[in-house]
Amino acid sequence: MTRRTLTILGSTGSIGTQTLDVIQRSADDWTIKWLTCNTRVEELADQVRQFRPHGVAIREEWARSRFLELLPEFTGPVLCGEEGLCEAAADTDNDIVMSAMVGFSGVVPTLAAIRSGHVVGLANKETLVSAGGVIMAAARDHGATLLAVDSEHSAILQCLCGEQLADVERFVITASGGPFRALPQDELQHVTVDRALRHPNWSMGRKITIDSATLMNKGFEVMEARWLFDIDVDRIDVVIHPQSIIHSMVEFVDGSVKAQMGLPSMLVPIQYALTYPRHAPLDTPRMNLAEIGTLTFESPDLERFPCLRIAYEALRAEGNSPCIVNAANEIAVSRFLDGHIPFTSIPAIIEKTLSRMNHVDETSLSDILATDAEARRIAADIDA
Repeated sequence: MTRRTLTILGSTGSIGTQTLDVIQRSADDWTIKWLTCNTRVEELADQVRQFRPHGVAIREEWARSRFLELLPEFTGPVLCGEEGLCEAAADTDNDIVMSAMVGFSGVVPTLAAIRSGHVVGLANKETLVSAGGVIMAAARDHGATLLAVDSEHSAILQCLCGEQLADVERFVITASGGPFRALPQDELQHVTVDRALRHPNWSMGRKITIDSATLMNKGFEVMEARWLFDIDVDRIDVVIHPQSIIHSMVEFVDGSVKAQMGLPSMLVPIQYALTYPRHAPLDTPRMNLAEIGTLTFESPDLERFPCLRIAYEALRAEGNSPCIVNAANEIAVSRFLDGHIPFTSIPAIIEKTLSRMNHVDETSLSDILATDAEARRIAADIDA
């Protein structure tokens, strides 16, 4: 394999650190150009010592100053702010950019990588959720390639290898159901933050773990699939699969179904994005179906978990509705994690924010940025 150059946007987060884990296993194949973070500069300094990137980009000025105190011997460029993140993302030396930032803050830097025509490993859900039309138009205009990193979308990508999208009848995205799949509805309002963060199958960041508990994460994945694969929302289904062994399925027009299976691990989809379309060797635990024994499936309960319903409705409405949902969800999840609202107030805040916002059918990047800011302000003020 020819040595390639990689930049990681959000290298200190869950996907970023696991990407570096994958890279470490095949270090001779990669050169790290840029590592970026928002504020976690202690972790960034450790990564710089180990992986020796060309440079770093840090969103906050105070965090940049702290990084320079921690690592005065680093002689590479230390960029700052959103402009610095975009400069790293757009570097012409990049062969691939891993977009691993969490939240809406990843949209503009990811767009900078796309406008530079790079291959982008897309782990930042909010990029397509908030600005799917803008992002895909930019990818077409600039010849960028978007490769899914979510396990569900990576599964779809693998199932589509050698196939024609015209032959696809529907996608089936699986969901574990989260930690409260079997919890009675009247107990949901009493769940604690600690309990909500105990995902039964996956190890993820705090925000995405709460999104998994509300099933909003699955709604976002439906939105992503709609844009990544240019498929109508009504041809994307969600099924609860508690074992998390099948990650997604593709059903074809003749009724045949392909499923991608494997033990829960983000290392596999991360590496597949880095080596696409090859399956490179990876030392991970192997699946033993005899030991697993049973795979079960059930329909999602949209009354107990209304976030999935809200996501479908927003995607059908199109325009700025998905952006509103994303912004309100980020604020509501943050308020829950801070202990300010109960778990069941998350969907309530999202729906109230949607009802108070003006719907815009056609959206530009400036529309998306304005929508996001207004939705956050409204969601933060809602009494829940």
